[in-house]
Amino acid sequence: MPSTTSGPDASATTPARRQRLVTTLVVLAAAVLLVDQLTKQWALASLEEGVRHELVGDLLGLQLVFNPGAALGIATGMTWVLTVVATVVVVVVVRASRRIGSAAWAVALGLLLGGALGNLVDRFLREPAFARGEVVDFIAYANWFVGNVADIAIVVAAGLIVLLAGRGVHLDGTRDSDAAPVDDAAEDTPAAEAGTTSGGTTDDGGSVARTDSPAERPGA
Repeated sequence: MPSTTSGPDASATTPARRQRLVTTLVVLAAAVLLVDQLTKQWALASLEEGVRHELVGDLLGLQLVFNPGAALGIATGMTWVLTVVATVVVVVVVRASRRIGSAAWAVALGLLLGGALGNLVDRFLREPAFARGEVVDFIAYANWFVGNVADIAIVVAAGLIVLLAGRGVHLDGTRDSDAAPVDDAAEDTPAAEAGTTSGGTTDDGGSVARTDSPAERPGA
């Protein structure tokens, strides 16, 4: 008896596969969080605030700053709002993980979760106050902005999510192309066959012309 599921993503709904994908998501998020916090501790111990150390000319450098807002200095007076937003992102990712069925989505959400948690730890635990802590940034990109490892993970995750959405890959592993197109010719077949029935009447009582074969015609 043929299976009712088809395609490479048919196994995405199995509990074992979903468990593996959730494990991948959690491990990746934990790795991002660990690397982010370790590099921030290194920056605090090794760099002086505001002093820039060039790595690749003016394109890339190290510069310790404490950011109360978002990237590019946005919303510097709304730290608590950014804390709430980061918390919501974490909750949404955790809830979404229960429906995950795509390895690519597991990677994207793992990076997003790890990045959000990395900066959220700063918001909650660093000065000046709980939920209003300043994020430690130390990777200087030209004269544009200064970020950290968590920011890199978030940007990569955003790029992956846009790519997956553009390709029609859903969180549960299904694709837009999985939906079978309607076959107009197949729908017209019953009507065509009804019109070529030899003899009899139609459903509304009308007559149908008999289409005898040449062998059945008189004098053939």
